[in-house]
Amino acid sequence: MTHFSTTVDIQAPLDRIWAALRDIEHWPEWTPTVISVRPLEAGPLAVGTRAIVRQPKLLPARWRVTAIEEGRSFTWVTGGPGMLVTARHSIEGATNGSRVTLSIDFAGVFGPIVARLTRGLNTRYLDLEARGLKRRAEASL
Repeated sequence: MTHFSTTVDIQAPLDRIWAALRDIEHWPEWTPTVISVRPLEAGPLAVGTRAIVRQPKLLPARWRVTAIEEGRSFTWVTGGPGMLVTARHSIEGATNGSRVTLSIDFAGVFGPIVARLTRGLNTRYLDLEARGLKRRAEASL
């Protein structure tokens, strides 16, 4: 298994959720899975934006945004020798608010091995991030 994903319905408009997602420096305020995020460029989140992300139980990682659909989603990647990790954060309208899907994919020669070794951590972190984002967005109402 090299793909991990979770989806959560949030009783908040897309723009409120997007504001929390794109404000990467403040992620530690709403998810225990992130200790700190230090952007390496000034300005809003955009393709090419890089950031150092520190997470419990993981080495610091340098992520780079590779795709962004303003107000809807962004994708960023990190990796090392023989491995590429891709994380996607997407929002869509739902019947009673919005639906958020968070996913992480492991690729490369060592991707499947690392994915298998970190399976429990990946699943737990995605769940904690989704619940934290839900609390953050719904508390703002």
